[in-house]
Amino acid sequence: MGVIWTVLVAVAVVAAAVNGRMAALTPAAMESAGKAVTLSIGLAGAMALWLGLMRVAEEAGLVRALARAARPVMRRLFPEVPPEHPAMGAMLMNLSANLLGLGNAVTPFGVKAMQALETLNPRPGTASNAQALFCAMNTASVQLVPASVIALRAAAGSRAPAEILGATILASVCGATAAILTAKLLARATPEAAPAEGEPC
Repeated sequence: MGVIWTVLVAVAVVAAAVNGRMAALTPAAMESAGKAVTLSIGLAGAMALWLGLMRVAEEAGLVRALARAARPVMRRLFPEVPPEHPAMGAMLMNLSANLLGLGNAVTPFGVKAMQALETLNPRPGTASNAQALFCAMNTASVQLVPASVIALRAAAGSRAPAEILGATILASVCGATAAILTAKLLARATPEAAPAEGEPC
């Protein structure tokens, strides 16, 4: 990432020099830095509000309620995972927290789910079909409240920062559906098999 930023800065300086606009480079950089600080402060406030509300919802049991509601669907998506296995609970909590846009609260559940799924993996060290599907669902998860995008729009001065909710939900549903279908199709094309005799487990 450091190399990318270095290249971008170097290209900007060279472009300014070639176009004879070096005198405008420093003021533009300082102005952009000031705008970045202003945006960050506004974003921090909005994110604190949304994440606070979502945390209240989590403490009130909304995440667990969503997890219970999603359990029948998850059993069909992950038939190889026993219903009472710790992996199922961790996946349900992760996807439910993702649904509410809980940000950093999602990560621990995701890590725990992957670790639990690894205990069911017939080939440890290589992602199982269940792990691949869970990663796809987690990456393209449906969000009811895209808090970060709403916060960015509010910080940018939008009059109706939450008006994107419908479009965001539709887009994320389409993305999640595509991710699930792709993972399932690839799983059928490459069925899992137990390690051959003599092959390390």
